[in-house]
Amino acid sequence: MELVKVEKKETVALLTIDRPEGLNALNTAVLKELADALDVLARDRDLRALVVTGAGDRAFVAGADIGEMAELTREEAASFAHVGHETIKKLSSFPMPTIAAVNGFALGGGFELALACDLIIASAKARFAFPETGLGITPGFGGTQRLSRLVGPMVACDLIFTGRRLNAEQALALGIVAEITDVETLLDRAMEIASTIAGKAPVAIRNAKRAIYEGLCCTLSDGLAIETEYFSQCFDTEDQKNAMRAFVNKEKALPFKGR
Repeated sequence: MELVKVEKKETVALLTIDRPEGLNALNTAVLKELADALDVLARDRDLRALVVTGAGDRAFVAGADIGEMAELTREEAASFAHVGHETIKKLSSFPMPTIAAVNGFALGGGFELALACDLIIASAKARFAFPETGLGITPGFGGTQRLSRLVGPMVACDLIFTGRRLNAEQALALGIVAEITDVETLLDRAMEIASTIAGKAPVAIRNAKRAIYEGLCCTLSDGLAIETEYFSQCFDTEDQKNAMRAFVNKEKALPFKGR
């Protein structure tokens, strides 16, 4: 792959959008490589967490590629949006926890990519915005849907209608960002959080992620039933039995095996 790089460090993978000369903008080629990389990583039985970032020091992903979009017909735009949705869906439905390490601009499609991750860790120079309405379009890779579910429709309308840019502190205050770090320590911090997650019981983490997202799409009563199902499933695992036995006996727990 030329535009997406993957490095694996023990049980954590780092995926980098590597198109710094274009501020890592999402064109069809990048989306295809990203989809292929996510497919491969999702099949990795040893992987326990994924960090996503952009190459260079200016942008996470500066948006979808306007040069590619400028002359699209309505039908071609629908096809491009479909490719974007299907690719980003692979990230939002990724079986292991995902962390976006946002080092600079996360605009338009880049903001949408970050919102598809479970956590966003931002550097102090990170900037978030949906500039699409100033270009005559709406967000097309899930921004209208994911942002409104995260911060509510009123804040989503404000950000999408006006296109105003958020700094890292403003994004933190709105609950978009989980943590802010220095520019120099961003990637190390994201990998540290990923490693902490990777040290927990994989089945428990996977089930917790499923319960959270499946519960968002139903009533509280149905969500509690979903939680009960995933909670009880954990009691079929060796990890649960070993960890609780060690806790009761005041012993050091064995490493989690994912089963």
